[in-house]
Amino acid sequence: MIMANKYQKAIVLLSGGMDSLVTAAIANQEVKKLYFLHFNYGQLTERREQKSFEAICQYYQAEESKIIHWNWFKEIGGSALTDSSLSVPQQEPSRDIPITYVPFRNANLLCAAVSWAEVIGAEAIYIGAVEADSSGYPDCREVFFKSFQKVIETGTKNEFPIWINTPVLHLSKKQIVQKGMELGAPFELSWSCYVDNEEACGECESCRLRIKAFNDAGFKDPIVYKMKKK
Repeated sequence: MIMANKYQKAIVLLSGGMDSLVTAAIANQEVKKLYFLHFNYGQLTERREQKSFEAICQYYQAEESKIIHWNWFKEIGGSALTDSSLSVPQQEPSRDIPITYVPFRNANLLCAAVSWAEVIGAEAIYIGAVEADSSGYPDCREVFFKSFQKVIETGTKNEFPIWINTPVLHLSKKQIVQKGMELGAPFELSWSCYVDNEEACGECESCRLRIKAFNDAGFKDPIVYKMKKK
C-alpha cells in the first residue's frame, strides 16, 4: 500500500524514462516534498532525456530540481550509449550484459544523490532500477542496492537515515505500465529510446522493452515511433 507522507523530503533520480517516471509517480504519493536529480553524461539522447526530465519536474511540481553535467562517462567509454565507436543493438535484449551498460553508472548517480540528500536533509532516494524483465544491468540488482545502503550508513555524517527506495525493482515492464496507469503517470512526457532525439526508433532494446510492456498491459503507448509498433 502506498503511504502518504512516508517521508518529508526525498530525491528522485529521474532519467526521463518509463521506469523513473513511474518511480516518480510512486514517490509523489509517499513524499511531501520532491527533489528531482538528472544527469547529462554524453548519452546519445541527452537532449531528449533532459526535455522529458524538465517536463516531468513541472508535472509533479518539484520542490527543486538539478541537472548534473558529467563528461567523464563519455571519456571513459565502454558503452554504446556514450561511445560513438560502438553501436546500439537493434534486437531483443539477451541474457548477457548488453553493450548499452554504462559501467557502474548507478553507483555514481547514487553518490551524487546522497551528497545532495545530506545537504538538504532528504530522508530517501528513489531510483527506478528494474532487476527482472529488463536489460540485465549488474547495478540494477537488489544485492547492489542493499550493499550501497551500507555504504551510505558508513560513509556519511549519519545525522539522519538516508534510505534507498527501489519501488519498481521487482516489477515486470508490464506491471510498471499498469502501476503508472493506476497512478496517472504522464507516459507521454517520458522517453525510452537509446538512439533518437526526435522520434523513438522502435528497434533498440529499450524501445522493444517498452513496446512489449504496453502491448502486454493492454494500453496504447502515447509516444511516436519511426516504425509501426509491433
